[in-house]
Amino acid sequence: MATVQQVPLAEGLFSFPDDPHLLGSRCSQCGVHTFPRQEDCPRCSATAMEPVELATTGTLWTWTTQAFRPKTPPYLGPESDADFSPYLIGYVELPGQVKVEGRLVETTADQLTIGQQMELAIVPFRQDGDTEVVTFAFRPCA
Repeated sequence: MATVQQVPLAEGLFSFPDDPHLLGSRCSQCGVHTFPRQEDCPRCSATAMEPVELATTGTLWTWTTQAFRPKTPPYLGPESDADFSPYLIGYVELPGQVKVEGRLVETTADQLTIGQQMELAIVPFRQDGDTEVVTFAFRPCA
């Protein structure tokens, strides 16, 4: 059986497979966090941004259903308009850091509540030959 190689959707967004974390930045001047990483601070314009691993759990701030296929580019999903399936997407507030937009997996709309505890998950996004492209998502905490 062939081994499937996993690669991230984009370099520098998250670490995996061991101890996955989103990779953000923190301003050493004012303390603001960003995701993804940035060179300059969006709050104070300082250039003293430090790389940080962001929290892996947070609170569901809001959510919705993505009911139509996003435009390509920038969307890189494998679906066509004909076989697109709606999916859940939301903002998860990482405590003391930043709100992150991401897919919500391993749940249904009727199981979600604002304020619910969520955790980071690394999930398959698409298959490119023998390579599985993975991305980050959030799922309800067990």
